Amino acid sequence: MNILQINASARRQDANSTRVANTVVARLQAANPGATLTLRDLAVTPHPILDEAALGALFTPADQRSADQHARVALDDALIAELQAHDTIVLGVPMYNFGVPVQLKSWIDAIARSGVTFRYTANGPEGLLKGKKVYVALARGGLYRDTAHDSQVPYLKSVLGFLGMTDVHFIYAEGLAMGPEAAEKAFAQAEADLNAALA
Repeated sequence: MNILQINASARRQDANSTRVANTVVARLQAANPGATLTLRDLAVTPHPILDEAALGALFTPADQRSADQHARVALDDALIAELQAHDTIVLGVPMYNFGVPVQLKSWIDAIARSGVTFRYTANGPEGLLKGKKVYVALARGGLYRDTAHDSQVPYLKSVLGFLGMTDVHFIYAEGLAMGPEAAEKAFAQAEADLNAALA
């Protein structure tokens, strides 16, 4: 097992989503003693956003790119290669204003590349990142699971599935801002979700 852990919180320390993600990884390592781990903390090394310059670099033929364009595309190439090299992905995802953090969105924009991680066919799009197991460690201050206010889970299911990653398990820690008892209950629920995912 080759585990890639992506911490998407803007916090470098004490992030609840990272705590849940760390728990997932620890359980996976305990069950698979030979597992390797690669950690990418997007608060420590944030990926640049997909802006006009990045689009220009990506849509310029490789043999016509400037040095700056080559360097910009290489940043995305590194994330794609890293993802391709791992069979188990753990995402630590806090909820910011009902959505995913910009740090995670920038990572997704980098790894979603036509002809590399997905392609269009006569039968529609096909994801090329197949055979991976994904665990999404969610941390929320309130209670959003299975409600209309949860835009994260539908979005992540859609984009990960589009890229071929359809074996996705969501681990919920919710109500973390609703007092100590609610926070304790939130982490207990995350443990229960993880137990179900690993069963």
